Amino acid sequence: MRGGFRKGVGGLNPKLLSQQMKQLGISLEELTDVEQVVIRTADYELVFEDAAVTVMDTQGAKMYQITGTPIKRPRAEAEAEAAPELSISAEDVAIVMEKAGCSEEEARAALMETNGDLAEAIFRLAEE
Repeated sequence: MRGGFRKGVGGLNPKLLSQQMKQLGISLEELTDVEQVVIRTADYELVFEDAAVTVMDTQGAKMYQITGTPIKRPRAEAEAEAAPELSISAEDVAIVMEKAGCSEEEARAALMETNGDLAEAIFRLAEE
């Protein structure tokens, strides 16, 4: 190779490479203001807090490239953080007990099953 090392990818001029990509219908775009990228598997999550994301659009098909340092955490731990525990008030339990004519345990269980929905809990207990 004459003249030493050339700048660019694989010895190509960056301007020429950009022109060729445009001719082939390929565009690159960097997403700005990315706060977090999460990749979930059945057992764990990879969390990128410092992610740089580039999108390559090739004639309608988009590919995302993520650059950063992931933190690997177990999936159960991540779900526990995301889903706060449901708290059932004593007043809600009392209302369900009165309207459905059931015990406190049954009322609390019905409220937990219905995510605190009073009407649904009463309806389910009344059906039984």
